[in-house]
Amino acid sequence: MSGEQEHRAAGAEQLALIRASVRAGRKEPPARPRTWRGAALAEGLPVARVLVDKGLVHLDRYFDYAVPAAMDADAQPGVRVRVRFGAGERGGRREGGGLINGFIVERRAESDFPGTLAPIAQVLSTEPVLTPALLALCRAVADRYAGALADVVQLAVPPRRARPEKQPSPPAPPPPAAPEPGGWARYPRGAGFLAALARGEAPRAVWTALPGPTWPGELARALATTLAAGRGALAVLPDGRAAARVDAELTALLGPGHHVLLTADAGPEERYRKWLAVSRGAVRGVVGTRAAMFAPVRDLGLAAIWDDGDHAHADDHAPQPHARDVLLLRAAHERAGLLLGGHAHTVEAAQLVATGFAAPLAADRETVREAAAQVRTIGEADEARDAAARTARLPTLAWQTLREALGRGPVLIQVPRRGYVPRLACERCREPARCRHCHGPLTVPDGGELRCGWCGREEAAWHCPECGGGRLRAVVVGARRTAEELGRAFPAVPVRTSGRDHILDTVPDRPALVVATPGAEPVAEGPGYAAALLLDGWALLGRPDLRAGEEALRRWLSAAALVRARGEGGTVVVLAEATLRPVQALVRWDPAGHAERELADRAALGQPPVSRMAAVSGLPEAVDGLLETAGLPPDAEILGPVPLPVRSPGQPRRPCDPPPGEVWVRALVRVPPGSGGALAAALKAAQAARATRREGPPVRIRIDPPDIG
Repeated sequence: MSGEQEHRAAGAEQLALIRASVRAGRKEPPARPRTWRGAALAEGLPVARVLVDKGLVHLDRYFDYAVPAAMDADAQPGVRVRVRFGAGERGGRREGGGLINGFIVERRAESDFPGTLAPIAQVLSTEPVLTPALLALCRAVADRYAGALADVVQLAVPPRRARPEKQPSPPAPPPPAAPEPGGWARYPRGAGFLAALARGEAPRAVWTALPGPTWPGELARALATTLAAGRGALAVLPDGRAAARVDAELTALLGPGHHVLLTADAGPEERYRKWLAVSRGAVRGVVGTRAAMFAPVRDLGLAAIWDDGDHAHADDHAPQPHARDVLLLRAAHERAGLLLGGHAHTVEAAQLVATGFAAPLAADRETVREAAAQVRTIGEADEARDAAARTARLPTLAWQTLREALGRGPVLIQVPRRGYVPRLACERCREPARCRHCHGPLTVPDGGELRCGWCGREEAAWHCPECGGGRLRAVVVGARRTAEELGRAFPAVPVRTSGRDHILDTVPDRPALVVATPGAEPVAEGPGYAAALLLDGWALLGRPDLRAGEEALRRWLSAAALVRARGEGGTVVVLAEATLRPVQALVRWDPAGHAERELADRAALGQPPVSRMAAVSGLPEAVDGLLETAGLPPDAEILGPVPLPVRSPGQPRRPCDPPPGEVWVRALVRVPPGSGGALAAALKAAQAARATRREGPPVRIRIDPPDIG
């Protein structure tokens, strides 16, 4: 047998014995590895426990490899290696597996594997990128989301670039001087929060930011205060524009060298150079987008996230973690402070306050009224003057506000994003149509009968619980037409658009109409926009989603926060039913109260985040098979399964969507508080067992899905 054949056979033998041992449940006595092909192995700790870069749940464990004596110094925990993994048989001839990347997580004196260990093929780099703290965080995230550890590590550790690893990072600067409270003085508890950070404590707060352009500076001061105390600071922003604003404010406070900006705009090599500076301890401050949630900040003192309700904080790659949950895990495990900030409040933030995990950090009502713009809705007086006030897309109030505000500066027009799937709502009051049994969204799949999108029950005689109406309407929206209409109505005024294809960062402080989709609103220079129109409120409120009201209010508040204060003439007009809860919360500028009431409603109905939920998607037989074999907690409740829309081959597809042409179903599994960990473990174990036994096609599992309706 040649050397290469012997090498492959040993690797195949190792994997076969591991599989057999797992199936039989045996635990063999530890064994020291023997020499490999006559070559000496490392003295003292000749075994390397390796995490292979194979994101499969049934291979979610470590594998032992022998460490050759020549690699003893380089093969340290945390470094990247190449190992031979996997084996098979073709035509009666045994073939070894191919080379695969991995990370050494531990060096040991003995191995649980009874056979001959295959050696490490190559040490790719001596840089210890997977530190014990980062590995522990990745393990906690994988368990939280029923995912594979290798998938989480792939999100946490960026791809290797050789040139930055060869260059030393600059020495760490001394801690900067603590800044003044600045804008935090407007919050009764703001100075106390900064004082706790300065003392090296770990305060946790849900911050309701005042409207206006000052929030990046306030967030930067919290980060700078933590850095001044000699601890690390991390802030995660929803997009590069927001991260750049905080980066500029922090640089103005501290100067260069105290923090790095981690965004995709920097390019892979430059981003890896900055990441290495953080991993080596040369930099203790990080400002970045979603991927920065795993930044290996040493001695983390503050983990902050801005606008945690933004969809950009949820990763699309398995196991699809949310930045808020990752930072919560970091704050708990690393004993760091936590700051959830935004103009709006998510229900998850309200739950943190309700449970006492975090304290509210908000300004008093008088300060809020002075900082916020005047918010107007379509009322009875407007309806008396304008018979079409409630039905016209741009009623008289909107036209009047436009004409008056354009004399003072730019005007923002927020239009919901195009492309929403038609949703069902009451034709009379436009309340979203929901199931009487589980409160899920009602749909009409493929022109069939009216049924629930969660539990699949048919609804033969639906009536609106709000007004008693019995007729439904589809809620759709169009955005491009708005800019065309306004351009014709105001031919002398420039019309600027900001959306997915072209997003503006800022607009000058002069009269203009700025039509933007949610999340793409540019910042107006100077005091802000003179006015804002929030159009097509039904398109947001009518979505069959648990977060429809919360998301509508979040988008409205984000746009209204860019408008001048009422004392400077700032006005916001929202075109939606004035009596609805999100509209009233906008008028009062009370996002915390809205989130508290939403939390109470969900608690009464057993909906997330009070409960934990998992979505199981796949072919019908695969979903049924997994749910039958999974050892779900006794208090688990299965809703569905229900069919998912069939996607055509040319239709845009997200990573979570089913393959084109395949008929998939989705079941929801709901458990009460305290059983979320057991639910994730049970689903992951069932998935691993199916993969090991090769029982049919795979099934997709997502914990806490954002689009459950």
